[in-house]
Amino acid sequence: MLTDLDVASTTKSVMKKLPEVTLAFWIMKIAATTLGETAGDLFAQTLKLGYFLTTIALFVLFVVTLVVQLRAGHYNPFFYWTVILSTSMAGTTMSDFMNRDASAKYLSGGATSLGWGPQGLGLGYPSGAAILVSILLVIFAVWKATGMTFRIRDIVTFRGEALFWSAILVSNTLGTSMGDFLSDSSGLGYAGGALLVTGALAVLVLLVKVPVVPNVLLFWIAFVLTRPLGATAGDFLTKPVAKGGLDLGTVGSSVVLLAVLVGLMAYAQVQERRTPQMTERESVARRAD
Repeated sequence: MLTDLDVASTTKSVMKKLPEVTLAFWIMKIAATTLGETAGDLFAQTLKLGYFLTTIALFVLFVVTLVVQLRAGHYNPFFYWTVILSTSMAGTTMSDFMNRDASAKYLSGGATSLGWGPQGLGLGYPSGAAILVSILLVIFAVWKATGMTFRIRDIVTFRGEALFWSAILVSNTLGTSMGDFLSDSSGLGYAGGALLVTGALAVLVLLVKVPVVPNVLLFWIAFVLTRPLGATAGDFLTKPVAKGGLDLGTVGSSVVLLAVLVGLMAYAQVQERRTPQMTERESVARRAD
């Protein structure tokens, strides 16, 4: 229970740094991860920068956008979703660099090389996914050891947000590996892989109503699964018709998806300005619930 002194000292406003998890949140997440796939392939494959250089450049972009997000005093949809997008783009090429090699299978038509530097470690999707799952589990173990909440709506500290973004980067890289495996190696194809992931997400929605299943666990599973959905959807938009895609190209698809995402971010910004900030006392009470 809070004493009168406690109440008097907690009237300042708590500036939340992360968004509420709503239907709009998941729509924007899928849009951002799909754009991350098409934009990552645009730089690495279409522009022939290669996985190595593109991974370095996009990781630097991720760090820059993350610093802006961490330094922000409150939740800003443009800052937040720009980091999500940068983790999706970096995750795309990080996954490709880990799992693929420079064989002609991954080159554009008529190309003899894929940019400068080593073009892939050739670990393969199973090994790459196992490594990423292990890293993600370590992050969650450290997170749990700190005693800080896993609830996205209650993350308001610098350390909590740093752990959150570490998990996001690894989960988006893992999701890319899963999506590429479904598209390239499972035999399901791009559309089939997207449908499978959509079905898995539908099961998670049903499990929300099951009391014994923690919603926090469902959130993180869904967060990982929306990345392969974006990966397979992105490949479906950009790959040639002969490979089961729509052949819209990485440039056109990326431009359209960017316009959609910017429009959604602008809408979220307007909605955020209409929502009053809660007080710290309300934040404490909500955590207690």
